[in-house]
Amino acid sequence: MDVGMMMVFASYGWENCPDKQVWDEEIRLARMAADLGFDCLWSAEHHFNDYSFVPDNLALMTHLTALCPNIDVGTAAVIVPWHDPLRVAENAAVLDMLSGGRLRLGLGRGLARREFHAFRLDMSESRARFDEAAPMIINALKTGFIEGDGPYYKQPRTEIRPRPQNAFDGRIYAVASSEDSIDSAAKLGAHMVMFADRPWEMRKPMIDRGRELHQKYHGTKAPVPLLTEFAVMSANLAECEDEARRYQGKFVESNFYHYEFLGEHFAKVKGYDSYQQKAEIARKGGGLPAAVEGFMKAASWGTPDKVLRGLEERRKLLGDFEMNVAFRFGGTPFEVSKRGLELFAKEVLPVVKKWGPQSTQQAAE
Repeated sequence: MDVGMMMVFASYGWENCPDKQVWDEEIRLARMAADLGFDCLWSAEHHFNDYSFVPDNLALMTHLTALCPNIDVGTAAVIVPWHDPLRVAENAAVLDMLSGGRLRLGLGRGLARREFHAFRLDMSESRARFDEAAPMIINALKTGFIEGDGPYYKQPRTEIRPRPQNAFDGRIYAVASSEDSIDSAAKLGAHMVMFADRPWEMRKPMIDRGRELHQKYHGTKAPVPLLTEFAVMSANLAECEDEARRYQGKFVESNFYHYEFLGEHFAKVKGYDSYQQKAEIARKGGGLPAAVEGFMKAASWGTPDKVLRGLEERRKLLGDFEMNVAFRFGGTPFEVSKRGLELFAKEVLPVVKKWGPQSTQQAAE
């Protein structure tokens, strides 16, 4: 199994935590992960708020590829509607050249109304912008030229310099939380990126649908999905359950705040019907406390043995997947994050890395 570490860069949940401290601690954990045998360092793109602030994750990964020369770097994700596709293609080509082909390029369309507003963009256009720009970017990295004649991006045929040096086959990822995004990821031939925000039984139909659509569009087996989660680990189960409820709960709270999941606006924004359904379920199902319980059923927490048993059950349910694990979020103290990272690397990583591929048929049995 391929296992990466997710970098959130959040100050939500910490009192009076300077932005520089957030970045210093995340980069310390990244350097540890690189030394402890993780396969990739990942980061989201977010702006302006305590929830997460990584305004340019390609720039961040350019820095990390020099600090950590023996690990891949990935974006989960570059939010395509917030960028000119030409600039994304250029910056990705530069990073991939400097890293010697270690970039995993993840793309997404964005979800937070507050971020779209700050960029003076209509959130209702996000799906159309993504579906127009993402293929332009991927094709540019494949051919060395970018062009487009859609309603949003009238791009004259232009050569990318420095020219892309390495094939991106198997290195394209796309966030896929809604039905539309599942379809888009399949059309791109990308790994689906999903987050542990609900029990995996609820995710399985969407993962199966993504595999079916990939087969339909490409006639080949779909790449394994990348499952991103938020882990709290300890040798003491009772102590860890209390910590997980506190820190994973605070992360869910920040998620609800940043994305305004209890609001009504998703019903009025084109292309976000599935999030309106999620908001209605949250309101009717008990709001934030119920969401925390669902999150804790999906995410990894506890002793190494408990975490491994949970991953084994997930693999039986879903088939093969890649993992992307965050250890610093929701006010988790640095020492607790470090403890979890080290324990995962020592007790969990060696086991899951030995897991060989299994078929989706095996997963269903």
